[in-house]
Amino acid sequence: MKRLILAALASLIFYQADAQLTPFEKSSDKNYTATYTEIITYYQKLAKLYPRQMRMINYGTTDVGKPLSLIVLSKSGVFDPALIKKQNKRVLLINNGIHPGEPEGIDASMMLARDLLKNNKLPNDVVLCFIAVYNIDGCLNRGVSRINQNGPRAYGFRGNYKNLDLNRDFIKVDSQNAWAFEKILNTWQPEVFLDNHTSDGADYQYVMTLIETQKDKQNPILAEYTSKTLSPELYKRMAKSGYEMTPYVEEVKGTPDSGIVSFLETPRFATGYTAQHNIISYITETHMLKSFDKRVYATYDFMQHLIDICQRDTKTIGEVKHKADEQVKNQKTFALNWELDESKYDTLTFKGFTAGHKPSEVSGLSRLYYDRSKPYTKTIKYFDNYKPSVFADKPVAYVIPQAWQKVIELFKLNNIIMHRLKHDTTLELQMYYIADYKTPAKPYEGHYLHNNVKLNPVDMKVKFYEGDYVVYTNQALNRYIVETLEPQGVDSFFAWNFFDSVLGEKEYFSAYVFEDDAAELLKKDPDLRKKLDDEKAKNPQLANSAAAQLNFVYRNSPYFEKTYLRYPVGRLLTDTKLDIQ
Repeated sequence: MKRLILAALASLIFYQADAQLTPFEKSSDKNYTATYTEIITYYQKLAKLYPRQMRMINYGTTDVGKPLSLIVLSKSGVFDPALIKKQNKRVLLINNGIHPGEPEGIDASMMLARDLLKNNKLPNDVVLCFIAVYNIDGCLNRGVSRINQNGPRAYGFRGNYKNLDLNRDFIKVDSQNAWAFEKILNTWQPEVFLDNHTSDGADYQYVMTLIETQKDKQNPILAEYTSKTLSPELYKRMAKSGYEMTPYVEEVKGTPDSGIVSFLETPRFATGYTAQHNIISYITETHMLKSFDKRVYATYDFMQHLIDICQRDTKTIGEVKHKADEQVKNQKTFALNWELDESKYDTLTFKGFTAGHKPSEVSGLSRLYYDRSKPYTKTIKYFDNYKPSVFADKPVAYVIPQAWQKVIELFKLNNIIMHRLKHDTTLELQMYYIADYKTPAKPYEGHYLHNNVKLNPVDMKVKFYEGDYVVYTNQALNRYIVETLEPQGVDSFFAWNFFDSVLGEKEYFSAYVFEDDAAELLKKDPDLRKKLDDEKAKNPQLANSAAAQLNFVYRNSPYFEKTYLRYPVGRLLTDTKLDIQ
C-alpha cells in the first residue's frame, strides 16, 4: 500500500511538472510557438496552480472579438493597482505578440511566469504584468508570412483583423486592441515597460539587439538613470548570461560597418506612447536569422534581468518617475518632432559578418550577401543624437469642443484631467489657422498622414458651448496632451486626420450675384481695394483672372466663413477665470 501511495504521489508530481511545460518546451526541436488556444489554456491552468500570487484579468474586446488577457504576478497577493501604488511598489508591464510573427516573448513569458511562481522567485517590490498576446487577431491567422525569418515553423500574421499594424496605432487608436492596451496601461500605471519583438535587416553575430527610448526624446531625468545605470547593467548582465547585446541595427548605408542609427520611436509606436507617460521603456529585437530557441532563451534572460534590476532599484525608479512627473507638470516648451544630428556620433564595438557582393542567381545582377565564415569585430559609428526640429510652448489650457468625441474619449482613457464649461462662454484665446500642409498620395495604416504643417496663429474671440472641455496643462501627462493637440506634432491628432472636416469649405457664392456685392465692398473699403491691387501687381495670374479676383474679394470679406481651415482646439494663453465643472 505504501508503495502504491508513493507511486501515486510520484505520478502526480510528474503530471504537474509535465502540465507546467509550455508547448515550446514540449516540442522536440524547440522550433514551435504556442497557438492562441494553447497560450490561454496554459495560463488558466497556471492560475489554478498558484491562485494566491497569480491573476488572469481580461480587458475589453479586441477586433477579433476576444478579450485582451493580462497575467499579473504579485508576491504579496495584492492585485488592486491603487493599493499597489499606496504600498510604494513598482509595476513592470511586458507586452508580447504585437507582431505575432515575432513570438519569442509569448513563449519566454509563459516559461518565466511559471518559473517565478514555481521557484518562489517573485520580486518583493515589483508587480509583474504580462500581456499574454496582444495581437490576438494576427495570432489566430497562423502561417509562414515572414519568409526571411529562421523559425518557428508556423506563427501569426503581422496585421490584425482590420489589417492594422498595431505598433503604429497608439495615438490614432483605430483598433479595439489599442483601446484595451491603453486601459491596461492607465489602470496599472507601470514605471517600466517592455515590448518584445524580432528584428529584420542585416546579418551579424548577436542574438539580441535593444531599443531604448531615444535619450534626447526621453525626459532628461529618466534619461539620466536609464543611460547611466539601467541600460549599462542590462548590457552587462546579458553578456554574462551568454547573450551579448548591441543597439538595434538600423544601418546608415546598407551594412552595419558603415555605422548604425538610433531608432526614433515616435508616439505612434508603443514605446513612443509610453514615453509620453514618463515610463521607462525598452524594445527587445532578437535577430531573425538566429534559431528560434536561442531567441526565446535570450528574451527569457533579458526579462529576468530587467525584473532583477527593477527589484534592486525599486526606490530609485520610484523617485525618478515622481521627479519626471513633477518636471513635466511645469515644463513650458515641448518638442513636437525631431531630426537626426549627423554632425555628432558615438562609437561602439560591433561584432558582424563581412558583407560582399556577387552575381544574383535570380537576376544575374550584383546582390548583397553576408559571409558567416568571415566574422569581424570593429569599432563603428553610432548616430545616437537627435535634435528637436519643431517646438511648441504650452498654453495655460486647451479648450476642446465636445463635438470632437474621439479626442475626448482618448483623453478620458489616458486619465487626462478635464473640466467642462457650465454654460455658453465667449473666450479671448489663440486659434490656429492651417496655412499649409502636405499629404501623401497613398494611405498609411488607414490614414493620409499630414506632415509639414504650417500654422497661422490668430488671437480672437470664439464662442464655446456648455459642456465643452477645458484641459489645463499642469499635468504629469503634459507630453501626451501637447504632442497630440499641437497640429505640427509628428503624431498629433491633426496629423492622423482627426480634424480633416475643417479643411473643407462649407459655403460659396454665385459669381453673377456676388459681382455687384464685391464691387460695393471695394467702394466702401479702400483697404480691401488696396489689398486687391497690391496682390494683382505681384501675381499676374490673379490680374488676368476675373474669377480669381472675385474669389479674393470674397475670401477677404466679412462673408467668408471663419471656420474654414481653423483648427477647432483653442489655446487659452492667460489664466482666465472660467465657470467650469
